[in-house]
Amino acid sequence: MNRFMTIRFSFFLTLCVALLTACAQPRTQVRGDAPYYILTAEEVFSSAYGAITDKYIDRVTPATLAMKGMRGLATIDPQLSVSREGRAITLVSIHGKVAKYQAPAEDNAQDWAILTAVLIEAGRKASRGLREASSEKIYKAVFDGALSGLDSFSRYAGAETARKNRARRNGYGGVGVRLRKYSRVPRVMSVMPKTPAARAGVKPGDYITYVGDISVVGMSFKDVIDQLRGPVGSQIRLTLSRAGEPKPLIFAIKREHIIPNTVTYGFEDGVVILKVSGFNQNTAKTLKAKLMEAFDIYGYGIRGWVLDMRGNPGGLLKQSIKIADMFLEYGDIINTRGRHPNSNQHYEADGDDLAEGLPLVVLMDGKSASSAEVVAVALQDQGRAVVIGTASYGKGTVQTVIRLPNNGEITLTWSRLIAPSGYAFHELGVLPSICTSGETDGEGLAVYDPEVRDKTSAAWGEWRAASLDDKFRRETLRASCPPERRRNAVEVEVALRLLGDPALFERTLDLSSLTAEAGGP
Repeated sequence: MNRFMTIRFSFFLTLCVALLTACAQPRTQVRGDAPYYILTAEEVFSSAYGAITDKYIDRVTPATLAMKGMRGLATIDPQLSVSREGRAITLVSIHGKVAKYQAPAEDNAQDWAILTAVLIEAGRKASRGLREASSEKIYKAVFDGALSGLDSFSRYAGAETARKNRARRNGYGGVGVRLRKYSRVPRVMSVMPKTPAARAGVKPGDYITYVGDISVVGMSFKDVIDQLRGPVGSQIRLTLSRAGEPKPLIFAIKREHIIPNTVTYGFEDGVVILKVSGFNQNTAKTLKAKLMEAFDIYGYGIRGWVLDMRGNPGGLLKQSIKIADMFLEYGDIINTRGRHPNSNQHYEADGDDLAEGLPLVVLMDGKSASSAEVVAVALQDQGRAVVIGTASYGKGTVQTVIRLPNNGEITLTWSRLIAPSGYAFHELGVLPSICTSGETDGEGLAVYDPEVRDKTSAAWGEWRAASLDDKFRRETLRASCPPERRRNAVEVEVALRLLGDPALFERTLDLSSLTAEAGGP
């Protein structure tokens, strides 16, 4: 093909039917007993290009996405290359020119999707690697390429990975056990309350040897999990080995919708310590229940609260807003700003302080991100909590999930998070009032020195004033309390000391809250 194609792109849909036999024909893939059908490549690309150009936080054209995507095919066959000169787009292999096309209008997502599909089919004819690649491998190569020019949080997940992502967000069909691989068989570490496994009598310490008629001895941990999970309502038979029992135990269990627990709590020296490990669709509801339970049990014996979000990677934004609202009577929680009209949102507290105004400490570290940062910054800016720990991860953007016709999904950044005091904490993080970076013992922390507290208060003005575009300044500020993964007891120790000294707590609270009042959103 040494001349430009003259066929108008409006007729390419018809052309695709002939050219994309491998991608367009229904192809059944079986996972268990559940077949699903791969739709045409053009539909998948059109859906993706349209959604990205409509919703991404910064403007990007279908032409830019498609060109990067088509060049991504080189990850399957490095001998293929795609170039553009003016309106001419050329596909070349090691043997020479394969095809040449005329570029569509820059903003026409559907025509660029058609071109991507047509070029792939031409590449399949010229490349054994591309010809032997599955549709999913091709989608991944194209979308990885297309998204590579955006940001690190915008990514593509194929159908299987997307299914697991949805399970993490929304729950999954299972029995309600947490496992650990022990020697060659999995061991039950814990059983979630009020789940099928709990009702059946499965206990921590049990060893699973069979799922149905399938031995799990020597099976990979991932495969064991896959065996345990399945459609809600389906039956599963577990064979267990239990210490002290001479014979194997067999349980017939019906799978239910399982939403992993993300909240636990303890009580120490008059302080309720609430540990939040993530944000799924049940987190706010569970935290509220734990908080109420603590009041019922300990009542007037509670003198303060600790919200421990160290290591919390985040999750559902709306859950974080509900949790912040539990501790606030009024005021802003968070604002989001993006290019799409629906990405600009304002959230403010509209309820009662369920902790009844008792002193509150939030624990954060370098792995506390996203929704965890939303909670921390809202409570800090509104003068409701003292934050202890290290600078947080600094993921101050919001992603939306776009489900594609092939059941894969694109996670796409579409807005930035703006703190109540008006600063964007993306790539900066939340600054703790008491920094524990590098500390192994809370006794000598300099924050107890009034002079140091004054310097910390002044640092807040610089932290909130740092421009989003001034990366050097933001990195310098961030280094003042380096982000670390904290697993020891220092932060809890400092929190208990602080909550035991009301005057010190109030002075420390003022480090951030007074600046917040002055800064304003």
